[in-house]
Amino acid sequence: MAAAWGRRGGSALLRGALGAAPGRACSTGAPVRAPTATAQLFLFIQELQSSGRGRFLLEHAAPFSAFLTDSFGRQHNYLRISLTEKCNLRCQYCMPEEGVQLTPKSELLTAQEIITLARLFVKEGVEKIRLTGGEPLIRPDVVDIVGQLNKLEGLKTIAITTNGINLARLLPRLKEAGVNAVNISLDTLVPAKYEFVVRRKGFHKVMEGIHKATELGYRPVKVNCVVMRGFNEDELLGFVEFTKDLPLDVRFIEYMPFDGNKWNFKKMVSYKEMLDTIKQRWPELEKLPCEASSTAKSYKVPHFQGQISFITSMSEHFCGSCNRLRITADGNLKVCLFGSSEVSLRDHLRSGASQEELVEIIGAAVSRKKKQHAGMFNISQMKNRPMILIVTHPLFFFLFSFSEPALLSFPLRQDALQYPPNSKQWGHTSSHWPTLRASLSKQMEKALLKNKLPGQLILPCLEASPVGQVSVDCQLKEASPGSEFCTRDSASCSDVPRASNNLTHTDEEGRATMVDVGGKPDSRRRAVAGAVVRLGEKAFGMVRQNQMKKGDVLAVAQIAGIQGAKLTSQLIPLCHNIPLSHVEVSLSLDEARCAVVIHCSCQTWGKTGVEMEALTAASLAALTVYDMCKAVTHDIVIEEVKLLSKTGGQRGDFSRA
Repeated sequence: MAAAWGRRGGSALLRGALGAAPGRACSTGAPVRAPTATAQLFLFIQELQSSGRGRFLLEHAAPFSAFLTDSFGRQHNYLRISLTEKCNLRCQYCMPEEGVQLTPKSELLTAQEIITLARLFVKEGVEKIRLTGGEPLIRPDVVDIVGQLNKLEGLKTIAITTNGINLARLLPRLKEAGVNAVNISLDTLVPAKYEFVVRRKGFHKVMEGIHKATELGYRPVKVNCVVMRGFNEDELLGFVEFTKDLPLDVRFIEYMPFDGNKWNFKKMVSYKEMLDTIKQRWPELEKLPCEASSTAKSYKVPHFQGQISFITSMSEHFCGSCNRLRITADGNLKVCLFGSSEVSLRDHLRSGASQEELVEIIGAAVSRKKKQHAGMFNISQMKNRPMILIVTHPLFFFLFSFSEPALLSFPLRQDALQYPPNSKQWGHTSSHWPTLRASLSKQMEKALLKNKLPGQLILPCLEASPVGQVSVDCQLKEASPGSEFCTRDSASCSDVPRASNNLTHTDEEGRATMVDVGGKPDSRRRAVAGAVVRLGEKAFGMVRQNQMKKGDVLAVAQIAGIQGAKLTSQLIPLCHNIPLSHVEVSLSLDEARCAVVIHCSCQTWGKTGVEMEALTAASLAALTVYDMCKAVTHDIVIEEVKLLSKTGGQRGDFSRA
């Protein structure tokens, strides 16, 4: 207990010396009695001498909250607050076409809760707050919220990021209430193209908003433009020209990966490519100085009123100077835009947590912030909220999204299992799980979870072997022993060869690349994959009796599986074209489950394995069964798509016992 107090007490004592209110808690978050002043000083000095974070605080002692300073010395004085998840546009890079399931209104932060949290952050040293969404200007009380924020002593900047549709109408009142910085999202200067990307009309309203902002004296008016190859990269020069007679800062943003925007590397236009294009037209382009914590690289064409900037999130990240924290509309604190780890401040606030306890929770989250991009090597492979559900302006289109093992590659909300406001075991109440569930298919509701270790959600071996599952009420259950592909003993995990620590399909800069297998020796390769299609009683009976109008379901699916194996290199971008020596696809009926069980075997003599061919065959066969039966019912579940075994290759054999 004393050591736990020392970790927090040292920071609290330093804060006390600087005039900040101390916060005390044991490792469980419960308040404890403070030690004597002598003990405090001893623990404080001991901690500072042994802690890298403490040494930093000693060397950079300043009146800034230790709770908002992470382990890399970054001081977070900029808070972004999402006022709503709703939006009146449907931007293609921001929201999945099918939309997203919104959080119930009762679970969103109220205006008073927003002000309470904002006051807490400002007291700890936040100087700038940006209001985002969704679209913040569709919230009816947005002007009142701005007015209350403007009363917070120490808050220097209130900014707002908007799509501009309602800006011309609301900006005069917003300015009077206290908004002193405006960002407007606009990805094209062509009205028809605008309507295409946002799936709505309104280009003229955005332009009205931009001109209204300049009329009201905003300098500069920031215009955010997400550059996408094949869509608007040909408008770069037009946007630069836009700054000639208006005091704008057009900010070109590299296309970024978030769930639901069908990420692929071909869409991204890098900062250097954009800069080269612009310099060909304006070779006299000047680079402007920028603040240490700025995310933008700014340039200006001489004699133009405005300027341009580049947000290089992908090609040259700015994590080292990141000073931003985010609160989502449902009250979750995100310390990194690219991270999926969140902690619910709303739940703690509503459970009656004191300000000191909230500060402790915030400090714990900030201290876990990774050095860069949530600690991930390639952020385009991450699972995250759709951008519309984060507090600012995204890759998951894997064909086998219904496969439970695939779920293990997602970094689920780690804080959902920590810092509980009203439960000793789970950090989020059951009301949070529908939000998480909504982003997954029904078959992926049952996340596999066992033996959680510090700093790690699941044991690595579980990525290859489902052992348990988490139900909606977060109670651990055993996987069904009747599952044909279920691992029955966790000990079998030890037989699974360890995967490489590096991704083989990316280069040193994280870009997609095809593996050179020319130096590998030829050997016999074989892989077996499987899948299960649950049809339901009626459809299963018709398949068994061969009564489907489209024909023999099993025969057609078998042919589809063979074709899928042969076409794998055309479907999976970085797969090699392999000369298959044999493909076998078998389908059998499982009456107990009213299911079709699929086994696919692929063989070759070559330099690389055939796992993807076997998995593609199983998937195409399963999808064909679905297609042949969907006229009878849509309540068909494709599950357990997985590799069953492989032989050959440098990494050795694999068998799912």
